[in-house]
Amino acid sequence: MLTEENNIPNNTNNKEVLKTVLGVILLSFSFLLFLSFISFLINWQEDQSQLSNFFNRGLKTENLLGKIGTTLGDFFIFNGIGVMAFFLPILLLLIGIRIFYPYNVNYLKKYIFKGLFFLSWVPVFFAFILPNKPTLSGIFGFEINDYLNSYIGFLGIGMVLLTSLLIFLILEFKIKASSLQLNKKIISEKENNENETILEDITTSFLETEDLSNNAVFDNPISESIHFEKIDLNSSKYFLEEPNVKTINQIDLAQKLPVNEPIITNEEKSTSIDLVIEKPAEEILVDKIKNVAVEKFGEFDPTLDLPNFKHPPIELLNDSSKSENLYVNQAELERNKDRIVETLNNYNIGISEIKATIGPTVTLYEIIPTAGIRIARIKNLEDDIALSLSALGIRIIAPIPGKGTIGIEVPNSNPRNVSMRSVIASQKFQNDNSMELPLALGKTISNETFITDLAKMPHLLMAGATGQGKSVGLNAIITSLIYKKHPSQLKFVFVDPKKVELTLYNKIERHYLAKLPGSDDAIITDNTKVINTLNSLCIEMDKRYELLKDAFVRNIKEYNTKFKERKLNPQNGHLYLPYIVLIVDEFADLIMTAGKEVEMPIARLAQLARAVGIHLIIATQRPSVNVITGIIKANFPARIAFRVTSKIDSRTILDSSGADQLIGKGDMLFTTGNELVRIQCAFIDTHEVEEITEFIGSQKGYADAYLLPEYESDIEKINGVDLSQRDALFDEAAKVLVIAQQGSASLLQRKLKIGYNRAGRLIDELEMAGIVGPFEGSKARQILVSDTMQLENILSKI
Repeated sequence: MLTEENNIPNNTNNKEVLKTVLGVILLSFSFLLFLSFISFLINWQEDQSQLSNFFNRGLKTENLLGKIGTTLGDFFIFNGIGVMAFFLPILLLLIGIRIFYPYNVNYLKKYIFKGLFFLSWVPVFFAFILPNKPTLSGIFGFEINDYLNSYIGFLGIGMVLLTSLLIFLILEFKIKASSLQLNKKIISEKENNENETILEDITTSFLETEDLSNNAVFDNPISESIHFEKIDLNSSKYFLEEPNVKTINQIDLAQKLPVNEPIITNEEKSTSIDLVIEKPAEEILVDKIKNVAVEKFGEFDPTLDLPNFKHPPIELLNDSSKSENLYVNQAELERNKDRIVETLNNYNIGISEIKATIGPTVTLYEIIPTAGIRIARIKNLEDDIALSLSALGIRIIAPIPGKGTIGIEVPNSNPRNVSMRSVIASQKFQNDNSMELPLALGKTISNETFITDLAKMPHLLMAGATGQGKSVGLNAIITSLIYKKHPSQLKFVFVDPKKVELTLYNKIERHYLAKLPGSDDAIITDNTKVINTLNSLCIEMDKRYELLKDAFVRNIKEYNTKFKERKLNPQNGHLYLPYIVLIVDEFADLIMTAGKEVEMPIARLAQLARAVGIHLIIATQRPSVNVITGIIKANFPARIAFRVTSKIDSRTILDSSGADQLIGKGDMLFTTGNELVRIQCAFIDTHEVEEITEFIGSQKGYADAYLLPEYESDIEKINGVDLSQRDALFDEAAKVLVIAQQGSASLLQRKLKIGYNRAGRLIDELEMAGIVGPFEGSKARQILVSDTMQLENILSKI
């Protein structure tokens, strides 16, 4: 009679027998492999030399498993993964045990996945800490460590190992940020006489529960009551909201608040506080909570974006102090004095007193005429005095503001240069922190360093003939701002139609420059991009005004101060605003090619942008009225004039003569709308600018330049319109209207000898192309193109 066991099919029995055999093999092999690995670690230096004579029976090895054991140890340990090779016999052991004693397969998989992580992590770790122990790391660990070291260095490898281990532990033990916090409790309403104790506990808890980062901020509470929005203490952003309620609601604290008699509720629910606070306890809470981050952690510091940034050292600038020492030629002073007195006496103008002030390039002779002499008589003798002194660039100041004297500026026969280093190194520039955007321009006639604040100008217009120092003046302005401001505090927008003057500053793109999104080059040379950039700055200006309105402040200085005091919430869109300085190297070229498309956004920026920290510096070598228009002049009270060729150009830029009498080579006149100051511009050479930009560019910067808002130009919109079926007279009609600067169908009828219907269609096509403006009733349409050169540029793109 067959038993139940005998009824089992033969194939099943065979499988069980095979599994048993396999189990025995795995257990045996794992044991032998373990012995060979242990033996290899002990004798690897002696045995490894025998591997080349593997088939020589006369040679023996110290390994317990002979040459086979040595070969296995060399393959898995030395040429493999080091001591982590022991994972293989352990894995075989676990698989063999499971054959004899079945258990959950997921349990085995769990250990396999863990082992796979350490198979790669441990060899690299041993190669990192013990690079001279090949049996610990194996060739695998050594090669990976060497590869990483060539790219991220020793410290980088350590950070990668630590970070990967922490991630493994977090995933393995399912560590949550909330589990790091202590038990949370709910605190109920207290009596009014306990309010002070509770307020102190809340303030203390904010200070002790979290290490607030640099970006921890508080909103400025304005309403009579205060409401705490729910605060995530794992985040660095703390803020106060302002609803019309009189409760403190939903404060999550990272530790137990030391408040008497807490009432504990369901711990599954979020921790909250409901307090009704009456004045004056409310005011005490405002004062404490509003300033808690500032008192504990200091004000917000924008420079921590690039904490290791270093301003260029003064040694990068040329030291020409010896050549700048003023040598007083007494004979020259006496000779000029005698000739001035003699010339005035020839015209019956007596002098009661005369004195001289020596400057680097010009000496100022101050005279006091005798009583009864009209100042106009002396002013009219300007050319006669210049003739008697045989000097170029005589300028008479009649009278000198605030002194009651008449000044006669006479160029020195041996002028001295003013180096940029002497201006930057001056105590006035280094120690005066009252200016937001200090410009170190040079030295005055009295040899004093001249520093002025661009933020108070608020925009600057520069003009001068070719080769008179305009480009050097721009470099001096840029250099002085770079030496004073951190990249987080200042951004430049460079417009360089000549394409050669400002290219050196490409190296500091990721530190100090701003550009449109998607632009390859931060320094703008294409006129179309200039128009887009100017309109983008207008958008940036409008956005900043919205931020100022939300913050209840009037200018960028007040806004940034409030942000640094952590009273503005970044979650509401607030951020630290850097100053933006737009520098246009040759404005005349832009006006010739773009006309009103450039003039209008510049005029708008000049009128409104000062309050939001956007300032303009425009330079041109053609100070004519069609370039420096009335709109431009009205919004640029600060002017710098280098030497020009005529009195007309001088009056265009300065509203007075004088620039035509300068001697060139950096000699300039500066005005902010009242008096003229004669300055010798600081000289900075090209190689000095290269060294400065190289020093800054070699440091860690931002990921990209400061990105301005996107703007789609009208030309880009025009290019999207189908004008392929335009009238054959389209180009000719456009030229007629641009030359006449008047847009009407009747004009086209007369000039082109066409009918009214065709002329009307041409007007519509010209409006679509952006050449004429929209219909304005009985008035002629506005012409949007200033000259034929700009028109040709537009026609070539349609």
